[in-house]
Amino acid sequence: MSEINEKHIIERYLNNESTYQIAESLKTYTKKIERILKKNGIKLRSRSEAQKLALESGRNEHPTKGRKRTQEEKLKISDGVHKNWKNMDEGKRQEFKEGAKERWNNMSGEKKRQMQELAGRALHQTSKEGSKIEKSLQKMLMEMGYDVIMHKKNLIEGNFEIDLFLPALNTIIEVDGPQHFLPVFGELKLQETIKADSKKNGLLVSKGYCVIRIKFLKKNCSFKTQRTICSLVEKEISKIEEKFPPKQKRLIELEINDGHS
Repeated sequence: MSEINEKHIIERYLNNESTYQIAESLKTYTKKIERILKKNGIKLRSRSEAQKLALESGRNEHPTKGRKRTQEEKLKISDGVHKNWKNMDEGKRQEFKEGAKERWNNMSGEKKRQMQELAGRALHQTSKEGSKIEKSLQKMLMEMGYDVIMHKKNLIEGNFEIDLFLPALNTIIEVDGPQHFLPVFGELKLQETIKADSKKNGLLVSKGYCVIRIKFLKKNCSFKTQRTICSLVEKEISKIEEKFPPKQKRLIELEINDGHS
């Protein structure tokens, strides 16, 4: 093999060719090209930078292009985004918020309309499933002999509405769909929701109420799932009736995910 022209390799790499492309055209090894670049003080692109460049140049096709993600994949992605947000330092978080506002302001009217329409559909779906659970719980609790008030307002200060209120037990039941803990409508809306839920919990507990929060992670709510939820809530209600919990134990969280039928 003829001597490799290192200057030519550097020029090609800086012109966004990959080490693999260069090595293949010169019939040599990728590692050899990388060693030449490093020796000449050229910083190698990270794996994510190389992948992004390959997608932009058309050398590679996006791995999910043309494939519809499953609900499980969407939840995993959203959950990962949520965890990253929670672990982000305040400076980066503020930078993200400002960037999100700028992207929204620069978005075309048509694109904004499409996003709002999608958000509206998602909200309608989660509201519909949440309503099924609320009605199942109301029916079950009334059969147990409790007075149940749905969508109670003005129980605490602020513009808060209570999903289910059991006056005899001073107990609240809240049904939280995915938009309460996953960025269904974007990170900014999620943080507003988390903040509002936290404030609502604090106010209710400080006023002497016990709060049962149902974290509903499933896309659909079958009759079997509704029975499972009712059974879990019935157990908690029985405990509360037997002995009202101390203040530090008045927030009870139940999670319903794909592990439940």
